[in-house]
Amino acid sequence: MLALSVKMASTLENTETAENNEVKEDNEIKESNEINENNEINENNGLQLETENNGLQLVTADAQPSKRRRKKSVVWEHFTVENVSAGCTRALCKQCKQSFAYSNGSKFAGTSHLKRHIAQGTCLRRREGRNTQHAQLTPYTPENGVSVSASNPSRKRRRGSSFTPSVPFDPDVSRQEIAKMIIMNDYPLHMVEHPIFASFIRTLQPQFSMGNFSTVQGDCVALYLREKQNLVKLLEGLPGKISLTVDMYISNQTLGYVFLTGHFIDKNWKLHRRILNVVMVPSPHSGDALSHAIGVCLGDWGLENKLFSITLEKSMSSDTDTASLRGYLSIKNPLILKGQLLIEHCYAHVLSSMATDALNSMQEVISKVRESVKYVKTSMIHDEKFMELKEQLQVPSSKDLILDDKTHWNTTYLMLVAAMELREVFSCLDTADPDYKIAPSTDEWKQIETLCVYLRLFYNAANMLTGTSYPTSNLYFHEVWKVHLELSHASNSEDPSISNLTRPLKEKIDKYWNTCFLVLAFTVAMDPRFKMKLVEFSFQKIYGEDSANHLRIVDDGIHELFSEYEMQPSVPLTANDEHDGGEMVKTEEGMQVTSGGPLLSCEDDLLDFDMFISEMSSTQQTKSELDQYLEESLLPRAMDFDILSWWKINHLKYPILSRMARDILSIPVSSVPPESVFFTGIKELDQYRSSLRPETVESLICAKDWLQYAASPETVATSNALVKMEI
Repeated sequence: MLALSVKMASTLENTETAENNEVKEDNEIKESNEINENNEINENNGLQLETENNGLQLVTADAQPSKRRRKKSVVWEHFTVENVSAGCTRALCKQCKQSFAYSNGSKFAGTSHLKRHIAQGTCLRRREGRNTQHAQLTPYTPENGVSVSASNPSRKRRRGSSFTPSVPFDPDVSRQEIAKMIIMNDYPLHMVEHPIFASFIRTLQPQFSMGNFSTVQGDCVALYLREKQNLVKLLEGLPGKISLTVDMYISNQTLGYVFLTGHFIDKNWKLHRRILNVVMVPSPHSGDALSHAIGVCLGDWGLENKLFSITLEKSMSSDTDTASLRGYLSIKNPLILKGQLLIEHCYAHVLSSMATDALNSMQEVISKVRESVKYVKTSMIHDEKFMELKEQLQVPSSKDLILDDKTHWNTTYLMLVAAMELREVFSCLDTADPDYKIAPSTDEWKQIETLCVYLRLFYNAANMLTGTSYPTSNLYFHEVWKVHLELSHASNSEDPSISNLTRPLKEKIDKYWNTCFLVLAFTVAMDPRFKMKLVEFSFQKIYGEDSANHLRIVDDGIHELFSEYEMQPSVPLTANDEHDGGEMVKTEEGMQVTSGGPLLSCEDDLLDFDMFISEMSSTQQTKSELDQYLEESLLPRAMDFDILSWWKINHLKYPILSRMARDILSIPVSSVPPESVFFTGIKELDQYRSSLRPETVESLICAKDWLQYAASPETVATSNALVKMEI
């Protein structure tokens, strides 16, 4: 018995030595885990040591207790133990069925190599099914052989810990994301064939096949078609009409690309702006180019009977083309003022044109200011001297000098404003820096100051077009009228420097006002804070004694338009609309009433009275919804007033007028996107896009615009599966 005890003690010592080596290798020493691992070793060898009466007793496999301790290592969620031969067991991977050493009867292999098989992704089946976007296994550090999590830096394994389950890798989703990345960032399609980019993708997912130019082109077009289906559903439920803006880009191949953008208000009274088509025209300056592009857009989206107004830039077409477009609009909408809702001039272009003319009138003075700013900003030594002089003179300006971009007039204005506030420093800079000899004179600074007064007027007006949310059309009447009034007063100034500067500008704003005042007056009349009162007030300021004639034109026009809406078939109320009108309740007398008024029961004994009132009403001329609306008192002016919400609430009170207001308030006054409001250069499609097929160009431009908007309840999401296409 003593010999057997010594032998068992020796066996225990060898086992503990092997276990200690394993623990040192894994750095996962924990007293409870060590006991658990020892028990696992002895169980697999058919032996178990028990402590009884402070001695050792040999327990054979036949005498093992019925209850065995459960293995607690996390690897056993991914491995099973199988007997290979007597006293020899191996661990088998559940995924790839690869076997690993576990015990050979006298030595225990540990679990570190099993963890590496799982954590490092050497398991082929698991690596193929892993998606790094959804599941990320704990990284393995070869220095100490321990899996360490960034959120849990402890080197000791926690009880009950487990690996994050992997998600199958879907190459179609990855291709779709690459297509979206290319579209949203205007990357070239050929980037997928760049070796460095392909190598980078392989490091992320070796199993992913990048494809080539044709593949990614098909993916981009497929993404465009998927988003187009969502937009089609939105337009199919459009309760009103749609207004179009037309803009033209040219290419170095003398081709034209007509951008057509739709503006509309949906059934929830939300204003939308979407690029609908990019149509390539071989002869951009031909008379039929614009009409052809508009016809393609209306036919593509099924909007032949829903066109309300067209806004374009006069420089795009001649008088003959404009007359042709007016006739085209009249044919498509014979009841909408016979084509009068054609806005020939884009408001952003008008402001840019006036700002450019004002800047060109003082080119020499502006050049001096630009060179002065360049002298300071392009040298660190000059900049330091300038700042030292500013502190000595205690100039209170907090503006920084900036160099302008000549293709964006707002940057030139901001450069002049900053330089003008620091003109005292520029005037004294030659004393601190003898090399500076281009300072503008006092008279030239006065000219810059006068110029900035009117540039500020255009700058504030244009800023309304640069917001993330496109404003409703009622906001523009006051801005246009203010610019018109200021330039009218300035052109009659006794100061020749002011009158000479503003007289050519007034001619341009007069031309714009004369062609657009009718539409602009319609839009502000739909604002319950102003109605026709602001139109009357503004016309008195502009036309004086002749204001009554112009006011009559607007009044006749808006009543004619309302009459045309009265003749159109009414749209049936939805369940939500009926609910908004009032909740049905029952009174004690059994009579049904609503919040909108009583509904007399069939047992009412005043039916004769109702017939009497009906006959009287038929002989009297009742007021229309438009007249009732215009005669009601104005709402208080509030800066945060939401006009679309107001019409949404009152659409049951004014069922016909609200339909007209929905279409009028969506009329766009500008044909350019917000990022191009201040642009004065030539609108030209870049060389790379010009080399692509017209269908691909349209897909890239439209899809980028549509992807910027979040999905709404109206745009029901389609399947996320990528559409397969062969290009």
